[in-house]
Amino acid sequence: MLDRKRSAFDWIDLVLFLFVVCLAFLPPVNEIHKQLILLALVVFQFCEGRLIAWLPNRGRAYSVLIKIALATLLLDHTGEVGINSTYYPIYYLPVVTAAIYFGPVGTLLCTALASLAYCSFLLPALQEYELTAEGVWILTTRVVFFFIAGVLVNRFVVENRRQVARYQTLSETLEETNRQLQRAEADARRSERLAALGQMSAGLAHEIRNPLAVIKGSAEMLSKKLEQSQPLEGELAGYISSEVNRLNELIARFLDFARPSQLEPQSHALSPILDRAFAAVKAQFPAADIGVERREATDLPPVLADERLCERVFVNLIQNAYQAMLDSTNGREHVLRVSAARESSQGNEGVGIIFQDSGPGVPTPLREQIFNPFFTSKKDGIGMGLAIVAKIVDDHRGWIRLEETSTGGATFHVFLPIAAARARESVPIPARGTSR
Repeated sequence: MLDRKRSAFDWIDLVLFLFVVCLAFLPPVNEIHKQLILLALVVFQFCEGRLIAWLPNRGRAYSVLIKIALATLLLDHTGEVGINSTYYPIYYLPVVTAAIYFGPVGTLLCTALASLAYCSFLLPALQEYELTAEGVWILTTRVVFFFIAGVLVNRFVVENRRQVARYQTLSETLEETNRQLQRAEADARRSERLAALGQMSAGLAHEIRNPLAVIKGSAEMLSKKLEQSQPLEGELAGYISSEVNRLNELIARFLDFARPSQLEPQSHALSPILDRAFAAVKAQFPAADIGVERREATDLPPVLADERLCERVFVNLIQNAYQAMLDSTNGREHVLRVSAARESSQGNEGVGIIFQDSGPGVPTPLREQIFNPFFTSKKDGIGMGLAIVAKIVDDHRGWIRLEETSTGGATFHVFLPIAAARARESVPIPARGTSR
């Protein structure tokens, strides 16, 4: 949303300017000092915002002090005796300003300072005049009204600030709720797609395996028979056999995704599982020049998980990060940052593990599809790795998300419930398939 630009001068400042012009035409009209002080008040009112922006910590206090000084000078030049000047209400200007800028204590202190500045005119006046009981009453009344005005304005301002804070908190809560709803909708759409795909094709995969076995057996027999007499035909038969093996591997992975898993969850510390996952990936990429930064909280609780499947999740995410960075041409340093800390998600306690690489990242149009089966951006990939990872995490009653980041690269966030959160469940437990 675009906010409308604020004009250089607010209309209320123009109204104030008109009222000050009215004061300029009230007696004493020929007092040049009075006119200059009124002009200074108007100019400072227009420049006050810039002073506060320039000095955010002390600008408000300086503003109140400057207005008290200008008000005092105005009274000194608008009456034979300053304490009797009809311009004494000018002190309401610094009082109201303090009430707007500060809290109750600051308002009372600034009002007391303005009252002292006003009462300071008594010192020269008492040298020529006598302070009567009526004069004391009038002076006290004026000072009390200074405080009443300051307290009333400050009370309204404080209440307004509370309302703004409440609305801001409500807005942030609604924004977070909206983000959670969008995540839930995306998870639901993904779960529905995966569930339908798994149910439809699990049986189909079994049926494909039978003719593949026949094709492979026939191709191997044909290859052996033609190996000596017809080498070219024997080589072609070998291609058939190798491609059948590749199809079998694909079907095996798809069945891993489609069939319900039988988890064997136990209480495990997360750090050793990550150690083994990093060691496995490092063995695959021994010459990779990739830095690894790990940050794990000291109070990290154990998770209740299937150790083998959990390690498989981490291996896949680390492996994808390595491949993305090694294939990247963005010129950035290759660094994989992994952090683990205790988290709470929708009232459930768990551990959040974040994998952040410095690769090219995932384009926005592809972010929602990245966990779908057979979706891949790799030339030689089959697109089942992240789909199986998401299913394993789902089976543990956690979640995995591709987080948005402004630093580039891909950031995967995995949440796994801690052991205490699921201690009452039976072990082992059947997984829930692809549903959330």
